[in-house]
Amino acid sequence: MTDRAALANRFLAGTRWASARRAPLAGDASNRRYERLHLPGGETAVLMDAPPEKGEDVRPFVRIARHLHGLGLSAPEIFAEDSEQGFLLIEDLGDDLYSRVIPRQPELERRLYEAATDVLVLLRDAPMPRLEPYGAGRMTELATLAFSKYRDPVIGRPDAEAQRRFADRFEDVLIQTTGGIAPVLAQRDYHADNLLWLPTRQGVERVGLLDFQDAMAAHPAYDLVSLLQDVRRDVPAAIEAAMIDRYIAATGVDDHLFRTAYMVLGAQRGLRILGVFGRLGRDYGKPHYVDMIPKVWDTVVRNLEHPALAPVADLVLNSLPKPAPRVLEALKQPC
Repeated sequence: MTDRAALANRFLAGTRWASARRAPLAGDASNRRYERLHLPGGETAVLMDAPPEKGEDVRPFVRIARHLHGLGLSAPEIFAEDSEQGFLLIEDLGDDLYSRVIPRQPELERRLYEAATDVLVLLRDAPMPRLEPYGAGRMTELATLAFSKYRDPVIGRPDAEAQRRFADRFEDVLIQTTGGIAPVLAQRDYHADNLLWLPTRQGVERVGLLDFQDAMAAHPAYDLVSLLQDVRRDVPAAIEAAMIDRYIAATGVDDHLFRTAYMVLGAQRGLRILGVFGRLGRDYGKPHYVDMIPKVWDTVVRNLEHPALAPVADLVLNSLPKPAPRVLEALKQPC
């Protein structure tokens, strides 16, 4: 029995779930592990194991979950917590991820995206907890991961000058296109693999929320980009356009400014993900993330076509290698 297993048993011993049958659940890109707990009568819950010694901290999850729950959204209820040891016992929202429901019931696709968009409409005017700002400087810093963690391992040497010129120009673009707008709570990984369909509930409560512990105060378009420019699945262009229209109509935001910010933030998010997936492949031995890079690249290229991104478009396309097979293979090699 590992130390974590013993600690988990001790944590559960203080709850009515101590003798529950346990089964592993699929994890994510973090160090967190999950188990589903089953009681004899059929009731279930989820055990989150987030080892502090590996940099995990359950407190942000608890804080944001309770905030979202208080807004009437379907974040998991917290049944028990041990923040010192890194354990949570939370509500089980089931297995019906958007990414599973849509292939099974394609006729529901638009309805699911409408509900997910309506969650973001609610958050647009909802009170916000204290959050770190996700502003132009921080977003630019993360976008440069496309150079340091995607480009440089493939080319074999850094190009500090190109990265510096990109950062200077891109931060200016972000300030000009996303500045001056009141921020909202952005979950930042708001997409089909992190959303659950809960059809027995009503309205926005039908959307189960899972991955929000890294929430920051960001531009209102950021999570809509995460949802509609999903690097893990193809969202039909007609649905993307309809959901942008839906959000603009429901919130009354300036149409032109919002659409411009949407494309700029799409470029930022895509560049960041290029670097993140490259890092996951080389530094963490998770090559399946590298396989998604061509789709990320296509999304970045599409966003760079927007006139607002002209100051950086050629620099990005000339500096970063296209994701040819040799590039992807290089990113799968452990460093």
